[in-house]
Amino acid sequence: MSELTTKQPAGTPTWIDLGIPDLDRAMAFYGALFGWEFDVGPAEFGHYTQCLLRGRPVAAIRPNPDPDATEFWWNVYFATDDCDAAAARARDAGGSIITGPMDVLDQGRTAIIRDPTGAQCGLWQAGTHIGCQIVNEPNALLRNDLVTAEPGPARDFYVAVFGYTLDANPDMPELDFTFLRRPDGHEIGGIAGDPKATKSRWGTLFQVDDADAAARRAVDAGGTSAEPYDMIYGRVANITDPFGTEFDVGAATTS
Repeated sequence: MSELTTKQPAGTPTWIDLGIPDLDRAMAFYGALFGWEFDVGPAEFGHYTQCLLRGRPVAAIRPNPDPDATEFWWNVYFATDDCDAAAARARDAGGSIITGPMDVLDQGRTAIIRDPTGAQCGLWQAGTHIGCQIVNEPNALLRNDLVTAEPGPARDFYVAVFGYTLDANPDMPELDFTFLRRPDGHEIGGIAGDPKATKSRWGTLFQVDDADAAARRAVDAGGTSAEPYDMIYGRVANITDPFGTEFDVGAATTS
């Protein structure tokens, strides 16, 4: 188990949320897939709904505030001790500020930023809401990686904003993949260079006990799944929810 009771160090992916057209349908899908329960927020806060595992928040979903939206993705928020300063560094490094910085009641302070390659992510300065309270175990967030056709500018940007150090991946030398590490050396994710990528986006990987079983649950609940496959770190399946949101599920390989 990986239960958290205090805020994550700066630069760590700490929260994820998703805006979709139909909250009830999303709860049915993600409840069936991950066994989550839901705490639906009030109308005045856009029905921002906490996704709960063992009663602890692991993500959030809400009706998309843009009724004309046609693309949906899990948005990742990186922990910061000073949201305003991190947003300023993002702007100075060639990124842009989409919203904020702004307070979210007493829960924290946030901003949404866009990096120079076009990828979007959030900043989260924790108040009473520390972010995901369960990570790195089945049915919770495992990791986030950026896929982009422009890995160079992306690496420069995130180093400038969060002070990451960079390491190549010796396990997969054929890929243009760079590990991102906090100043304390802890790996928080990576940047994958893919010349075929038509859009830069942070991906989200959820841990599961069994990737094949999770893929079947996704299809039964109204989503789709690519064929699960084995890779060096485990068995993975790419899932698409009923709204077109893509994400991955992964399980450790068993011998």
